[in-house]
Amino acid sequence: MKTQNHKINSSQTIAFNNNALVCVGTGRMNLALRLEYHEQLKKVQNDIGFSYIRGHGLFCDDMGIYQAYKQGDEEKIEYNFRYIDMVFDDYLSLGLKPFVELGFMPNKLASGDQTIFYWKGNVTPPSDYNKWSALIEATINHWIKRYGIDETASWFFEVWNEPNLRGFWKDADMQEYFKLYEVTGKAVKKCDSRLRVGGPAICGVDDERWLKCFLEFCSKNKAPLDFVTRHAYATEMPEADGHYVYQKLRPPEDVISELKISRNIIDSFPEYKGIEMHITEFNTSYSPINPIHDTNLNAAYTARLLCDMGDVCASYSYWTFGDVFEESGIAYTPFSGCFGLLANGMIPKPTYWAFKFFGEIGTNAVARGESFVITKNDTGNLKGVAWNPAEDAGSQDIILNFSIELQNGDYLLIKKLVDESVCNPLKSWIDMGSPAYPAKDQLELLRECAQPLVSTERLKITGGAFELKMPLQANALCYFEIKRIEVETDRGFNPEKIRGAVGTH
Repeated sequence: MKTQNHKINSSQTIAFNNNALVCVGTGRMNLALRLEYHEQLKKVQNDIGFSYIRGHGLFCDDMGIYQAYKQGDEEKIEYNFRYIDMVFDDYLSLGLKPFVELGFMPNKLASGDQTIFYWKGNVTPPSDYNKWSALIEATINHWIKRYGIDETASWFFEVWNEPNLRGFWKDADMQEYFKLYEVTGKAVKKCDSRLRVGGPAICGVDDERWLKCFLEFCSKNKAPLDFVTRHAYATEMPEADGHYVYQKLRPPEDVISELKISRNIIDSFPEYKGIEMHITEFNTSYSPINPIHDTNLNAAYTARLLCDMGDVCASYSYWTFGDVFEESGIAYTPFSGCFGLLANGMIPKPTYWAFKFFGEIGTNAVARGESFVITKNDTGNLKGVAWNPAEDAGSQDIILNFSIELQNGDYLLIKKLVDESVCNPLKSWIDMGSPAYPAKDQLELLRECAQPLVSTERLKITGGAFELKMPLQANALCYFEIKRIEVETDRGFNPEKIRGAVGTH
């Protein structure tokens, strides 16, 4: 077992940009019309509380915005915003602002028939860029009229999704994407100059060249650019087996390094130095059929990324909040390897708690390391998150020994533990026979097995410091809090005389 010793000066302040809750991802827009989608998102917002939400499929035919019909020999265009109003009204009611992805292509405006995913999103350029520009203007002007310019100007507008991948943009044609970006960006700004537009939403294939060329294009052509976007995934090539794929993880340092390279490329352009970089998708695996997403490993690894990604990124949107998601078709089981923080059946996965915990700790850090971060709130209480991602079966458990400077007095230590023994709904589902369609009592049990183990301990500090020993099994994730308390006693109440009321320390 590996031991780490850390001396914590609780009066110091160190840099920590905790942007974990800025944005979260979702499946395509049309899924937001379903009850279970709404219920999952409502729970996520009540428990965690993200600020923005981003997803695909705004202009796909199942949202019905773009309507074309023949009147004699002339094609007429009209727009139908009913479904998108329902979706965005719901988002805003839950405290979420749209991080708008402008795509994919309506079939009647498309130049080809190439599609992606089970739900067949068209990924070809527009057959008429004037009509595409008019679609952008009409949609955004509708939002300005419905929600007001102040609200709409607080959103982000991102042009397309992963155009450097052939699956998401016909032939991964760089110059054609640049044309799409410029036309779209100008259409956004025509609606109001305060609106923020960005791209190129690339993933990790030839990403450095794409980013450099994109910034060169925007600079040379004076294309509007208010922020830069890219995606980040942490797994290697997949090995397929039936309905699933399996992938090895890259070291988390490699993922952070990739983002730093993008940051440096952006800052090498004087006109874009310091411009916001948003990671509009990230996760361990980029596949929605990889069981890693349902594991404690995923939670511990993600926590490691959440600690450091804010050093270079204005936001990093976890893909996705829930498992109402159909890129590869309809899932056969509640634990299908899909991306979500919540499994279908309202079952929190271990990674759910990584975001819950980072939402609790704030930004005022007093210490950070490769396995932990500790913060202090306005009342002087300490909060922290610790993790131990361990992909290999022989990986070690660790012990974190913290020597924490504290004023003398009475304190309460709270721990919330998520590991493979105490908060592992995937294992519990396998233990009960992996039912594809769990009954009500089975779902209730799975939800109970998906809760952290909460423990408390009374501390009395007399020497100005506290020695906290925190063992972490492989793939453990732990939230902890040390808060000052005022002891109150009732006449005749003596915990020493009550079995179980006083723990052994």
